[in-house]
Amino acid sequence: MSKDPPQISEALVSPRRRRALSEPERELWESVAKQVKPLRKKHRVAKAAAVATPPEPALRRSKPAAAVKPVAPGKTRPAAKLDAPRPAPPLAPIGRRERAHLSRGKKSIDGRIDLHGMTQSRAHGALLSFLHRASSEGMTFVLVITGKGRSVGPDSERGVLRRQVPHWLGLPEFRALVVGFEEAHIGHGGEGALYVRVRRLR
Repeated sequence: MSKDPPQISEALVSPRRRRALSEPERELWESVAKQVKPLRKKHRVAKAAAVATPPEPALRRSKPAAAVKPVAPGKTRPAAKLDAPRPAPPLAPIGRRERAHLSRGKKSIDGRIDLHGMTQSRAHGALLSFLHRASSEGMTFVLVITGKGRSVGPDSERGVLRRQVPHWLGLPEFRALVVGFEEAHIGHGGEGALYVRVRRLR
């Protein structure tokens, strides 16, 4: 009997053929392929996105602030000028001639106030109110009687007023109403009274 020639495996004789994918396998492959992205491509896309990103819009340019000059040590900047109230004018003494006219009656005394027996607080308020009224009514010369203050005891407050009234008349609240003052003539009370020239309101 003749022996049949040895059969060679088909895998060695012919190249391996790819098996065709079934329809379900093909759909599964396509869905997986869509989800997978190559690393190199991803890097390029990220780089392109970075280049294409527009710069942030610049803020609106505001007017440049004025340069602040440094202050030298030991020097301070002058404070801004404010509308400060005008200071009360200084007192001006009554002239000798006008005083003589007052003592002789050639100039009339437009009003008078007697502070006898008043406390300092009451006398201060009464004098200020009187001078306000005299200024608003256009008076020129008034007589302020303080008393000589020679007595002692309960009436000694009058001696304090004799010293205090000239001091009060020099204060700003009184200087706005008074031009000046002088000791009165003996006929009007002497050292116990004052001629006061009133400043008229404008």
